Amino acid sequence: MARILVIEDVAAIRRLIRWSLEPEGHQIVEAPDARRGLLALRDGLPDVIVLDVMLPGEIDGYTLCRTLKSQPRWAHIPVLLLTSLGSDRDRATGEAAGAVAHLTKPFVPMELVEVVEALLLPAA
Repeated sequence: MARILVIEDVAAIRRLIRWSLEPEGHQIVEAPDARRGLLALRDGLPDVIVLDVMLPGEIDGYTLCRTLKSQPRWAHIPVLLLTSLGSDRDRATGEAAGAVAHLTKPFVPMELVEVVEALLLPAA
């Protein structure tokens, strides 16, 4: 069972992510903003982080991703950006911030499962 941290401000989207990943045997930890996402990291390290870009508060998803990747304790955790921002520039910004995958909303739940499962595979 993998621990997945979902940092997403829209409750309905968090619920859809939970409904998509829990049947695969994953434990879902939810946070509605970056600050609470950082607090959730104190309770246990996730195996994958699913991160929205447009979050309420002072810290957006790109900034949070850069912060995570700059800290040795968290740098190894793969980050999947799940966002409505889907241009090539948005993807490049996410990659530069350290995200290893990008899905655009609205998303297909099975595609989310496939991407998360791929991120959980050991590096070859």
